[in-house]
Amino acid sequence: MSIRLLVADDHEVVRQGLRELLRDTDIAVVGEAANGEEVIRLATELLPDVLLLDIVMPNGDGLNVLPRLRSELPKLAVLIFTAHDNPTFVARAVALGAAGYLLKSAGSAEIIQAIRDVGVGRSIWTRESLRRVTGALAAPRLGTDIEVPLTQRETEVLARLAEGSTNKQIAQILHISYETVKEHVQHILYKIGVTDRTQAAVWAVRKGLV
Repeated sequence: MSIRLLVADDHEVVRQGLRELLRDTDIAVVGEAANGEEVIRLATELLPDVLLLDIVMPNGDGLNVLPRLRSELPKLAVLIFTAHDNPTFVARAVALGAAGYLLKSAGSAEIIQAIRDVGVGRSIWTRESLRRVTGALAAPRLGTDIEVPLTQRETEVLARLAEGSTNKQIAQILHISYETVKEHVQHILYKIGVTDRTQAAVWAVRKGLV
């Protein structure tokens, strides 16, 4: 019995490469999406067994559409497939219920096996991947049910941080200085009771800020 796969990536060459890689396997590519809106529409229409989901895409990146997919299609196995080896992204993927996190630098055999594994209900999270984010997934000093007095600007900074933006990128997006961003980040960490950016990102995900 073949595994029905939906591929979501905004680069056509990646989608074509995956089709070619999987051509003579037990994995059938039933659809391709190039942005977040297409992912949701095609996943709902095609009901694939596995979704190979890129993170950085237009009209809703992978991690932003993942909560909706998990809510509407709870049986869908979602495998993150990205070029970004970012611990914040990894922690968010774990927190949002992805079945695994695979880098695009992975070899052909690893990609095929990962799809097969999640297609039969197995998680492919490695001990190393989980070790990197264990601290972030631990309960912070303040739970998400407690209102934290973040200012509007701090909330904006936290949302960008949780999306994986660096302090420099946040400064450019919000048109404020790099030093001001650093100060906001320190205030945010203190207020929500965490010690690093990755923990703050997971807290923001659980709070529903991203």
